[in-house]
Amino acid sequence: MSQVSKQKGASNSNPSSLRRWFISFLLRRASDEVRLQKLRGTRESKRKAEGRSHVVEYFHQVDDAYSHLTLQIIKKLKEKYSVNIIVNLVPGLRDDNFPEPDLWSEVSRKDAADIAPYFALSFPECPIKPDEDMVLLATKVLCALSSDQFFDIGFTVSDHLWKGDYDGIRNIADQYGVSSDSEIASALERGQKRRAELGHYGSANLWYEGEWYWKPDRIYHLEERLLSLGVSKGSDQTLIAPRAVIPSQFSESAKNLTLEYYVSLRSPYTAVSWHPTLKLAKDSGIHLSVRPVLPMVMRGVPATFQKGMYIWFDAAREARAMGLDYGNFYDPIGRPVMRGYSLYMWAMSQNKGESVIEAFLKAAFSQGINTNTQSGIRKVVEDAGLDWHEAKQHLDDDTCLSLLEDNRKSMYGFGNWGVPSYRLLDAEGRELLGVWGQDRLWLVAQKILENS
Repeated sequence: MSQVSKQKGASNSNPSSLRRWFISFLLRRASDEVRLQKLRGTRESKRKAEGRSHVVEYFHQVDDAYSHLTLQIIKKLKEKYSVNIIVNLVPGLRDDNFPEPDLWSEVSRKDAADIAPYFALSFPECPIKPDEDMVLLATKVLCALSSDQFFDIGFTVSDHLWKGDYDGIRNIADQYGVSSDSEIASALERGQKRRAELGHYGSANLWYEGEWYWKPDRIYHLEERLLSLGVSKGSDQTLIAPRAVIPSQFSESAKNLTLEYYVSLRSPYTAVSWHPTLKLAKDSGIHLSVRPVLPMVMRGVPATFQKGMYIWFDAAREARAMGLDYGNFYDPIGRPVMRGYSLYMWAMSQNKGESVIEAFLKAAFSQGINTNTQSGIRKVVEDAGLDWHEAKQHLDDDTCLSLLEDNRKSMYGFGNWGVPSYRLLDAEGRELLGVWGQDRLWLVAQKILENS
């Protein structure tokens, strides 16, 4: 197992027993729904006591594709709900929170184009990276706008930027003016400082009373919260950006398609996506190919504490929205994960590979079982329907490493680096779709419908 990274700090992939217990306790506490509702009640009482209006803060990155989509939704939020929206301009980050910034930029543009029609939003079908001079001019214009101007004129500026219309931005600049370089630097610094102060790192992000809502996919959580507080301007309870529904009816020819599903035994989003993905495969009849990879922190990719906490909180609320059993967590990072993959290799010969993954995810993310103990890993084996005495002979077999690395390379090959990732192939093995995240399972389903 010498190829496995032994990182230090927040992303330590081989924690001590005490640290493993503490991290697990911290994450269980962070995702507890009863605690969350109490916190919301406390924050609402404090807001009322201080006489504050409902304020949503928005963090906009000029050259971020998701920010262009989110900006359009925010205008609708302002029209539907009695909230004040504060706009913060922020710079793009190239740090441990974004280990693959260039890939992220490319994937986010493609993804924004894919999802814009569902949300009834505007985005070019074949977007290219905006020209740096255009980004600078757009930033100068946006920085000079007032908050009220930002939602209308700001969108027009952003629309010109993504369409490559330099003259369009220049015309707006001539009409509304531009900020100086020093004013831009000051605005971006303020935005970044405020974002860090509130505890996040991403753009296209909304913050309301202690919670974050990232990209169009999470705005439905914010809307449900605002509706529960009675701040809708009318009686219409319809959401502006509802959660996408995954269809369950498919044609017979869907069985000719293959869905590659890239997973990790330590990924919260893998745990959340597992049962919905298997259900989609069963409903559609497609061939599902599960492709496990090492967790990012075990392949040398750094992860910050801030990012880890957000991912955990976000995965927990998504699990609640889907009615999944999730949150009783005991961190399997390091040795338990490797043992899980060793067992997976052995179990595949008995057609039980997926059973091992499912049992491991259930133990770590739902049952709170310490898989770093003999009894814990035995529970995984037996829940997978395998013999423990035979399994013990395969616990530390590192032949799984070559498979895990091949899967990682395959995942990078279609532009993704995190899990879960999906690649849909036709009967001849040609790629029909490659996407990252359980948020895109509905898009996978739509593509299955289109190609069957």
